[in-house]
Amino acid sequence: MIYLRKYTIVSALAVLLLPSCADNGTNEEGGVTPVYAEDYYTGGELGTTFNTTASAYEQFTPAVEKQGLVASFKRGERIFEAPFDIETDPSQPMRGLGPLWIRTSCIACHPGYGHGQRQTTYNSNNIGNGYLLVLTDENDTYLSSLTGMPQTQASAPFKAPIDEKKIKIDWLSYTDEWGNKFPDGETYSLIYPEVTIPQEAFYVPLQVGGKDIAYSQLRCRLESTIGLYGTGLLDALTDEDIRAQYLAEEKAGVPLNPAIWANGDFTSYYTNALQGDGTKFVRRYTYALSRGNLQDGAGANAIWNITNVTRSDRRYHYMTDAYAKVASKDPDVQSAFYKYYPEWNKTGNPESDIYNYLMNKELPVEMTDDEYIDLMAWHRGLAVPAARDVNSADFQKGKKLFTEIGCAYCHRPSWTTGADEIRDPNNFFVGAKAQTLPRYPFQKIWPYTDMVQHRLFMVNDIRTGWCRTTPLWGRGLSRQCTGADDRMHDCRARNVIEAIMWHGASKSDARKSVENFRNLSKSDRDAVVEFINSI
Repeated sequence: MIYLRKYTIVSALAVLLLPSCADNGTNEEGGVTPVYAEDYYTGGELGTTFNTTASAYEQFTPAVEKQGLVASFKRGERIFEAPFDIETDPSQPMRGLGPLWIRTSCIACHPGYGHGQRQTTYNSNNIGNGYLLVLTDENDTYLSSLTGMPQTQASAPFKAPIDEKKIKIDWLSYTDEWGNKFPDGETYSLIYPEVTIPQEAFYVPLQVGGKDIAYSQLRCRLESTIGLYGTGLLDALTDEDIRAQYLAEEKAGVPLNPAIWANGDFTSYYTNALQGDGTKFVRRYTYALSRGNLQDGAGANAIWNITNVTRSDRRYHYMTDAYAKVASKDPDVQSAFYKYYPEWNKTGNPESDIYNYLMNKELPVEMTDDEYIDLMAWHRGLAVPAARDVNSADFQKGKKLFTEIGCAYCHRPSWTTGADEIRDPNNFFVGAKAQTLPRYPFQKIWPYTDMVQHRLFMVNDIRTGWCRTTPLWGRGLSRQCTGADDRMHDCRARNVIEAIMWHGASKSDARKSVENFRNLSKSDRDAVVEFINSI
């Protein structure tokens, strides 16, 4: 069966497009039988797509088809792509947006299913704006009066916690210690963002731990979304293998985040005692390693908190008590609340009714269990594009140099998945529901990440300075899939060269690798870039 829209399966045509092979004997008809290098199958045999067009990030894995989950995948994709609205009628699709939200749809943050694009203005309605605000005090502690991912949109009569029209993004030039120049004279440029939010843009007080802080203590940063493809394969890695990676790096003297690991063991785990039973899971997702397994990971969480659409296990708003208190006292909200929610039980006290609605824990379910299952079948079912141009001289040279200069230490090339028994900290995908998701047992995959956090010591750095090594697989297709090549946590790197050179601060964990890269000839540097763009 061949799906003509944007899904490509291995067929006679696909075989003609496979670029990585070596002659290895003849077939029964006397022709050459191609044998493909294992790193060509970036996502293993069950997780690789051979589509390299503009829809390369959107393909389902061979496992999805083999396990009979194509229809579920396609239904889930529709949920990912379509915008939600404020409709509350259960008979209507894509209902339940608000009362506050960050985006109306998932694809708004993940253009072409990939990394967010660099923005010069903060407008959450811009397709491709994958930015999330990171608002903390001077000690990097999140503001408690705002949600962890601050909301900038609201359904009338409610008002957004932050007026995004007043958010300002400035892109500043940066000159590194080498004057943005390689020893042979080739130059490059570096830029980074500074975000300013005036005090009057905040609808809520600035608080940390429920206590007011001074505006001067506020720190504003940006973090952009990363590509979604291949996350199901990373979920199939075992906790034991990730633990072994930490042990190996600790033994080698690599600095590790003490909030995650110290003295031969994890110092923290991801747990969910609210929907789950508190079982400990090794942290593996987001820059901050704030999430465990995919079934309660960033995507499973985002479909709820980005849109504030309730589901059976999350029958409450993504909301702070501080916001509920301010909104409940707002005369504009009070005057129109009962029109907004005529079904709400009126007590005659609008302040109390508004607060109780916003903080209610048993709201009507807006996303059905079947819809959520389909969404996660899609999320876990996204394939990784096969490596490209792997027989070229530049690719082979770049691959060798990538290892020799030390990049492969943090960007570990390959892993092998485990049995891939579905594990859900949320305790939703258990029993029969666990069989509704695609699985990737015992696959050798090539994500180019060690799944560990490191520090680059960049100007206006990421919160805490620690950032999980981003997988490099498929990134070379970013421009044709998303419209931009932007890289790194805040899109400060516009191409591979800039991304590499942002690793070069004097105290950076990658300093030695950047020094080695700088001292390569231009042709060798180009080969490294070609390799990174091809994996």
